[in-house]
Amino acid sequence: MKRIVIITGVLGGIGYATAKIFKSSGWDVIGVDRASYVDKDNVIDLFIEKDISETENINDIFNQIKSKGYEHINCLVNNAAVQVAKSILDTSEDEWDLVYRSNIKSVFIAVKYAHEMLKKAKGSIVNVSSIHAFATSRNISAYASSKSALLGFTRSLALEFIEDDIRVNCVAPAAVNTGMLVDGLSRGLEGEDTVDVMMERLGLRHPIKRVGDPHEIGKLIYFLGNNEQSSFLTGQSFVADGGALAQLSTEVY
Repeated sequence: MKRIVIITGVLGGIGYATAKIFKSSGWDVIGVDRASYVDKDNVIDLFIEKDISETENINDIFNQIKSKGYEHINCLVNNAAVQVAKSILDTSEDEWDLVYRSNIKSVFIAVKYAHEMLKKAKGSIVNVSSIHAFATSRNISAYASSKSALLGFTRSLALEFIEDDIRVNCVAPAAVNTGMLVDGLSRGLEGEDTVDVMMERLGLRHPIKRVGDPHEIGKLIYFLGNNEQSSFLTGQSFVADGGALAQLSTEVY
C-alpha cells in the first residue's frame, strides 16, 4: 500500500521541510496552502491551493483528493496557522475569529473528513502546536490560546480515534527559522538592528544557543507520523525548544 501524507500549510518553513522528509522516504505528498506554488523540486505529488481559514474549503480539498484516486491516508499533518501579534485590547473580533478558524477549527473539520481514509490505513495525525501553548509572550493572546486548545484537542482526539487504530500526537516548536519568525522579528526592529542580528540574539537566549531549523521539526513530525517508528505513542505533545522551557527565566543573563 502506497503511503500518503497530507500536509496543510505546506509552503511554510516547517511544512515544506516536512514535505521533503516524507517525500525522500518514499511517501506521496499531498500539500495544501493558500499561496500559489510551482513545484520545482518534485516534492509535492498533488498540490491544492486552498485557504483552510475558510473552513468550507476543507470539503473541496478532500473531494479533490478523492477525485485523484486517493482512497486512504497514512498521515495527516495539521500545520497551517495564522498569527496575529496584537494586544488583547487591539485585537479585533474578526482577527480573533481568523486565528481560531485557521489554527483549531480547521483541524476539527479536517479530521472529520479525513477519518475514514485514515481508518483504512490505520494512520496517524500530527498536529503542530507551539511553545506558546506552554509559556507565552505579551501581544499574542489569540495565537497562544488557539495553540493551547490544540493540545487538549489532540488528547481527546487520540482517545476517540484509538479504537480505529488512528494515533494522534502533537509537536510544539519554539523559535524556528521560518517566515513567521522573521515577520515577528521584523516588527520588533529597533535602531540599526537587522533580522539576522535579532535572530542570533534570540538564539543565544536558548540553552542550545541557537534557534531551530525547520528540518529538525520536520524530522520529529515524520517520526510521529510513521507507524513503523512511533507505534506506541498517542495523545502526547512533544516540545522542541532547544531547552527553553527547562531554564528559569530569572536565571537568563
